[in-house]
Amino acid sequence: MTDAKNNIDVEAAIEELMAEQNGDTAGPAEVEAADEVEQLRAERDDMRDRFMRALADAENTRKRGERDRREAEQYGGSKLARDMLPVFDNMKRAMEAISEEQREASKALIEGIELTMRELLNIFEKHGIRIVSPEVGEKFDPEYHQAMFEAPVPNTKAGDIIQVMAEGFMLHDRLLRPAQVGVSSTPG
Repeated sequence: MTDAKNNIDVEAAIEELMAEQNGDTAGPAEVEAADEVEQLRAERDDMRDRFMRALADAENTRKRGERDRREAEQYGGSKLARDMLPVFDNMKRAMEAISEEQREASKALIEGIELTMRELLNIFEKHGIRIVSPEVGEKFDPEYHQAMFEAPVPNTKAGDIIQVMAEGFMLHDRLLRPAQVGVSSTPG
C-alpha cells in the first residue's frame, strides 16, 4: 500500500513539474505570490485614493482659512464701526443745529467740531466705511434703505424717497446700517 501511495505522489509530482515546464498551470507558491501581488496592488490603490482625498481636504482647509482671514481683516471691525455710527449722527445733528450767529460768536469751537467730523469721515474711508446717502426723489431700494414711514405726497410716484432721516453706511460691500427714509405712497 505504501508503494501505491508513493507512486501516486510521485506521478502527481511529475505531472506538476511537467505542467510547470510547459507553463500550463501555476504551482501553489506562484498562485500565492500572484494573490499577494494583487492584494498589494489593491492596498496601493486604496492608499493612493486616501492620499489624494487628504491632499484635497488640506487644500480646501487652506483656502477656507485664507477666506476666513480676509473676511476677518475686512469685516472684523464691523461691531466697532456700527457703534461709531451714532457718534457721526450726533455730530452731524450738532453741525446742522448751529446758527449763523453762533458760528460767528464761536468760530474756533465750531471749526474744531468740523475738523473732528472730517477726521471721523477720513477714518471711516480708511477702513472701507462709506456713506449711503440717498436723495429725495430717488427710488426706494430695500437693500440699502429702511422705510420709516409712508405718506401720500403730490407730484411723486409710489416708492419715491420723500425724506432722508438718517444716512446709511456700507463696510466694503456689506450694509452696516440702511439709510432711514420716508417713502411716497401716492399711487402712480
